[in-house]
Amino acid sequence: MNIRSMLAATTAAGIALAGAATAQEYTIGITQNNVGVDSYQTTYEKAFIAAAEANPDVQAVVLDAGGDVARQIAQMEDLIQQEVDAIIIWPTNGEAVIPVVRQASQADIPVIVTNSNIAEQGFDFIASFSGPDNITQGSRSAEIMCDKFKELGIEDEAQIVQISGQPGYTTAIERAQGFEERLPEVCPNVTLVETQPGDWNREKSQQVMEAFLVKYDDIDGVYSGDDNMGVGALNAAKAAGRDGIIFVGATNFAVGYEAMAAGDYWGSIYQSPVDDAEAALQTAIDVLNDEEVPFLNYFDTPKITQDNMDEFEKPVF
Repeated sequence: MNIRSMLAATTAAGIALAGAATAQEYTIGITQNNVGVDSYQTTYEKAFIAAAEANPDVQAVVLDAGGDVARQIAQMEDLIQQEVDAIIIWPTNGEAVIPVVRQASQADIPVIVTNSNIAEQGFDFIASFSGPDNITQGSRSAEIMCDKFKELGIEDEAQIVQISGQPGYTTAIERAQGFEERLPEVCPNVTLVETQPGDWNREKSQQVMEAFLVKYDDIDGVYSGDDNMGVGALNAAKAAGRDGIIFVGATNFAVGYEAMAAGDYWGSIYQSPVDDAEAALQTAIDVLNDEEVPFLNYFDTPKITQDNMDEFEKPVF
């Protein structure tokens, strides 16, 4: 199996993975959110390409929206025109892509949403969602935070801030929702004083945290939608000499793992982009083979803290 370039008329160049022709060959298109924004998405793309190359029955057209909703819609339209057998979409915006997802459904092309789901009003037009349960991730992050506060004896007085992901992005919304719903259940006296978006960006998150540190004299904990943002917040706290803050993320990155090993970052949620990519491709294949697939096809994402991190390998992203 080899990789050849494909030029889409309305999109940037994609990557076609051509396999040996067989009677069961499927052409599966994927349009991703923004491969260049973080190492998770970069690793996901590499894993997806590797999984497609390893399957002789799959020809994959791999596209990236670069974080641009209009570009992703154009890529979806192009894949529909190509009459691919299935489309996998990592939505740039959970609501804006619904009309073009409906177009694919009307063209009898099954759509599998990967990693971050579309808004609920679009559920009728997709075959399955493959990815993490983001609400559960947020909920588990709240439990990690609360358990640490109880260990420190500050569960009745702690004040925290939240750095969320990109506004309008389903993963960001759900991870915040899970955290905000679970925290009052386990630590009812902890106060979430403010939430600001970090847009999945470490530098922006550092700036957000710098503003928090100026505004609030008392910050006991920081919850971030992923460790990339969390480490940005950690860097701001270090620069300001604010020690003792408990940092918790919702997806463990290599930088988060390293900060945990150094004793600076308390915990996160372990999520593999390789598992994510392979699960999405397999879900698409299963749908095309008329196999029974859960509508919400989640893979597990366990808690990781300084206490149990030796049970987990350092993330590759």
